[in-house]
Amino acid sequence: MSAITTLDLTPRPGAAPLHRMVLAQAGAEIRAMLRNGEQLLLTMIIPVLLLAGFSAAPLVDVGGGRRVDFVAPGILALAVMSTAFTGQAIATGFERRYGVLRRLGATPLSRMGLLLAKTVAVVAVEALQVVVITVVALALGWSPHGGPSLGALWAVPLLLLGTAAFSGLGLLMAGTLRAEATLAGANLVYLVLLGLGGVLFPLDRFPGGVRQVLELLPISALTSGLRAVLSDGGGFPGGPLLVLLCWAVAALALAARTFRWE
Repeated sequence: MSAITTLDLTPRPGAAPLHRMVLAQAGAEIRAMLRNGEQLLLTMIIPVLLLAGFSAAPLVDVGGGRRVDFVAPGILALAVMSTAFTGQAIATGFERRYGVLRRLGATPLSRMGLLLAKTVAVVAVEALQVVVITVVALALGWSPHGGPSLGALWAVPLLLLGTAAFSGLGLLMAGTLRAEATLAGANLVYLVLLGLGGVLFPLDRFPGGVRQVLELLPISALTSGLRAVLSDGGGFPGGPLLVLLCWAVAALALAARTFRWE
């Protein structure tokens, strides 16, 4: 006599675990980013064009050493800023305007869950950026100091903390300002930090007092840290990591407290 299996069809109401909700939302965010032509222009094409142009042409005096060795780490930092801050701020701002976030607010996904999902999506896109930019830089003659080494591994926490800092700043802007103000403000900040953050222009070209202030910017800390471990063969980048950690904690905390669904 065969055993009879009893099926339990009793409904089990309740939200999915937080990690499943975060991963599902992150997948949707990644697909939306990769399908958006403007996002791809900002995150992929512009950094690659800047890398090729400033590495090949003597547009800026970078001191001794090869030009690509100076430019490549700065472009990696720029890629993080373009994705985690500028692209995310603009996209999220218009999601608020069109009511997308209001609908998400009616789901079990919490405010912190949404912020985590967006950050995970940004990290995934940045991984693709790093691969593309590194391949182009290597083709242009870039040779990271010592190749794969223990010192170069410090680039990973620098990129992650930089992502957290810029993601927090982008979500802070998108969650508090109107979409049009976010669009204008994010692009303005992108251009200002591109010129003043040591990405393409050495910070030692600025006066001492100004340089000390600029070194506290997240883009400056990320650029200088990556340049130290990838091009200069430096060790533990304590200063840049501390600056990025402070920005990340402050920005994410403020974004979580002030983010509005509509």
